[in-house]
Amino acid sequence: MVQPLNRFRETPSQTAGPYVHIGMTPNFCGIEGAYAQDLGALMVNGKTQGERITVRARVFDGTGTPLRDALIEIWQADAAGLYNSPSEMRGAADPNFSGWGRKATDMESGECIFETIRPGRVPFRDGRMQAPHISFWIVARGINLGLHTRMYFPEEEAANAADPLLARIEHRSRVPTLIAARADDGAYVFDIHLQGEHETVFLDV
Repeated sequence: MVQPLNRFRETPSQTAGPYVHIGMTPNFCGIEGAYAQDLGALMVNGKTQGERITVRARVFDGTGTPLRDALIEIWQADAAGLYNSPSEMRGAADPNFSGWGRKATDMESGECIFETIRPGRVPFRDGRMQAPHISFWIVARGINLGLHTRMYFPEEEAANAADPLLARIEHRSRVPTLIAARADDGAYVFDIHLQGEHETVFLDV
């Protein structure tokens, strides 16, 4: 006999949060014992080559309010422009640099901080060199499919002007949404706006 379906309700798997934090950053959530530290928490060590930099990221909704339950992952090349990946065929990447980080935004400020290095340039699909950049992936409550974007560096004006991906952005007024700002303490500040006047350019990858 067929059962009526009106007793079934939406399941937790249909939303990205707060369950994404429990599974991906358990120590941040106070669930200790699975890992000594959350995966992706540290990208560098004392032997990592390259210039050390700090990246402070925030995610804002359409009203300009910081999301305090977002989770951000970043990927980037090492100082020589090589990825720590089995698919990297151009050479051996720095073994002391993970090339990948994961952080949850602070529950009060909405900010997360990555201690990393300045990435080298990597080739585009057609061989043209891209400007130094860091790739971002963002999820949060209400974002069921992760959003992809990039952070470029403000002092790389010539490289940014010749970057193949930035050149493909039709509305040139939106290019600055992918350029980080430099704080007084030297850190790079990258604000990601999900909607609104300053909406960040997101990538279909």
